[in-house]
Amino acid sequence: MKLDIQLFAVPFRKVSKTRKRMRRSHNAMEIPGLTKCPTCGEMIKPHRVCAKCGTYKGNKVVEVKEAE
Repeated sequence: MKLDIQLFAVPFRKVSKTRKRMRRSHNAMEIPGLTKCPTCGEMIKPHRVCAKCGTYKGNKVVEVKEAE
């Protein structure tokens, strides 16, 4: 009878909390950068047309329909 023995890599020491947290330090969530629309004051992502008033860099680009 032949036994199949699998050997796994087992760490020699326990990974400390500090080292584990340092490894995961880049996984933190970031707040997206927002700017105020110069026309209406709505918070928008930079370099995008404002969804509320339809302006981009002070120029009317898109006609926005009013919510009924």
